[in-house]
Amino acid sequence: MPFRLMPLYRLGGAGAALSMVMICGLVSLQVVFRLVDAILVLFGASRLGIEITGVSELASFLLVGATFLGMAYTFTHHAHIRMSLIIQRLPAAVRVFTELFCLLVAVALNLLLCVSLWTLLQESTEFSDVSSGLLAIPLWIPQLVLLIGMSLMSLALLEALWVTAKTAFTSPASYRPADDDSSTEH
Repeated sequence: MPFRLMPLYRLGGAGAALSMVMICGLVSLQVVFRLVDAILVLFGASRLGIEITGVSELASFLLVGATFLGMAYTFTHHAHIRMSLIIQRLPAAVRVFTELFCLLVAVALNLLLCVSLWTLLQESTEFSDVSSGLLAIPLWIPQLVLLIGMSLMSLALLEALWVTAKTAFTSPASYRPADDDSSTEH
C-alpha cells in the first residue's frame, strides 16, 4: 500500500535514528570519560572527574524520541509485530473487514492517546513542570516529541484505514494484505 505522507514518516524515522545516535554518543562519551579516569588512576595520576551530568535522564528522554518518532515509519514498512496467524488464513473478503476493524480500533486508541497527550502537554506548560532528575528539563519538550510521534502514527493508521475501507467496500475479494504488497518502498 503506497502511503502519500511517506516523506513525513521518513522525517519521523530520521528523528528516531538521530535520537538513537545521540543516546549512543552520550553513553559512549561517558564510558570514555570513565575509562580515561581508570587509566589515570592505574598509572598513579589523579582522576579528571569529567562526566556528563544526567546522562541517564537525557538518554531516557531520547529513548522516547527513538521509540515514538519511529512508530509511523515502522508501521508503513510493515515492521510492527502483528498477530496474523489466524487472519492470514481467512478469505480475502473476510480478511479485509477484519483488517478494517483492527485499523478502526487502532485509530480510535491512537486518537484518544493524542488527545490525552495534548491535555498533558497543556498542563505541563501551564504549571511549568520540569523533570525531577539532576537536570531540570521542561517536561513539555519530551511530551511534545511523544505527541508528534503519536500524531504521525495516527496519520499512518488513517491512511491505511482509508485504503483498506476503499477496498472493503468496492472490491473485498481483491484484497491483498499490505505486507504482501510489492509497491511499498523499503
